This record gives sequence, structure tokens and C-alpha cells, in this order.
Amino acid sequence: MHTFTESFWAAWHLMVSGDPVLWAIVGRSLWVSACACALACGFGLLAGAWLGVARFPGRAALLTVLNTLLALPSVVVGLVVYLLLSHSGPLGFLGWLFSYKAMVLAQAVLVLPVVTALTRQVVEDAEQGHGEQLRSLGASNMARAVLLVWDERYALATVLIAAFGRAVSEVGAVMVVGGNIDGFTRVMTTAIALETSKGDLPLALALGAVLLLVVLVLNLAISLLRAWRERADGGAVQAARRGAMA
Repeated sequence: MHTFTESFWAAWHLMVSGDPVLWAIVGRSLWVSACACALACGFGLLAGAWLGVARFPGRAALLTVLNTLLALPSVVVGLVVYLLLSHSGPLGFLGWLFSYKAMVLAQAVLVLPVVTALTRQVVEDAEQGHGEQLRSLGASNMARAVLLVWDERYALATVLIAAFGRAVSEVGAVMVVGGNIDGFTRVMTTAIALETSKGDLPLALALGAVLLLVVLVLNLAISLLRAWRERADGGAVQAARRGAMA
């Protein structure tokens, strides 16, 4: 207990004193995850929206594969990306292995199924409510997908926040392709694993506390966004009722 208390207070001191090593790792981790989410969301939103409105042979099988990828282990993603980026791999000429770019790519591949599957579900639910009207106006699949994405933009914002939380808390893939190089590819999760194995508990605890704080802020953002949307929708319904009564 005495050792834990000392480690806790030492971790607190690292956080409040602005330790450069600690906050460099935090900034690197947030930057990598933000880039990965931007890349994954760019493709995932379009693919998920199109799957939400399109109907074609084999769609059920494709959705089964997509839902299976939601449980894809991060170390498997790291292994596949490693093989692709290795010197003997098809993308080895890029020279990305053990770099920021490899970590961003690995996290983007990991997050892409999450964004695509959740977007597909949100857009498909909206399609059931408004799709027939849009089809009657002659809207194509892609046009309906874009319109429904805009209409459900607040719900999809929670998808993006959840995707960032998934990326920032990932450890296996970035450790495999990034190499956990000090001052270069070391992020919060990989640093926690390394420092714990080395016995440097204060730094590991400080990084863990910051990571938990990031996840807490993301969950609060999702809750606030959901509550705000519910109030906005409730106000719109009441206004429509008053207009109808008038």
C-alpha cells in the first residue's frame, strides 16, 4: 500500500508539473488517433451511408463480414499492416514501418469497420422513416445517402467520438507497427505497458490517468450531444404541435 501511495502521488506530480516526457507521449497519442479517425471516417461514413440505402445481391453476407470485423483483434490488424509495410511486402517501398504513418494506418484499419457499421445502422434506420419520400422525388442511392447523413449528423457525431475513443485506447496494432520507439512512436497505451514492465509505476499511472480522463471526456461529450439533440427534437415537436393547433 505504501508503494502504491508513493506511486500515486508521484504520478500526480508528473501530471500537474507539466512533465515534458508525459505530455509529449499524450500529444503524440492524440495526434495519431485523430489522424487515424479522420482517415477512417472519410471512407467509413460514405461506405456506411451507401450500405444503409443500397440493396443488392450478397448484401446480407457483406454485412455479416462487416459485423464480424467489429471484433477484429488489434494485434491481427497490426500483423497484417506489418506484413504489408515490411520490406518484402507489397507496400514496403513506402518505408512507413515503425513510423507515425504506419501507426495511423493501423488505427484507421481498426476503426474503419466501427465507423462503417454504425453509420450503416443509423442511415438504414433513417431510410425506413424518410427513404420512401426521397425515392418518390427521384433521389438516387447516393443522393439519399448524403441527405440522410446530413439529417442524422448529430447521431453520427457520436459515432465519430466513439471511433476516436476506440483508436486512442488501442495498444496491440500500434505496438506491432510502431515499435514503441522512445520519443518517436511511443503513445499512451504502449508506454503504459512498457513502463509497467520496467517498474516505473508513477509514469504508467500518470499516463493511465490521462487516458481515463480522455475517455471520460469523450463519454461526457457523447452524453451531452445526445441530451442536446433530445431537447432540440422535443422543442421541434412542440413547435410543430403549436403550429398545427393554430
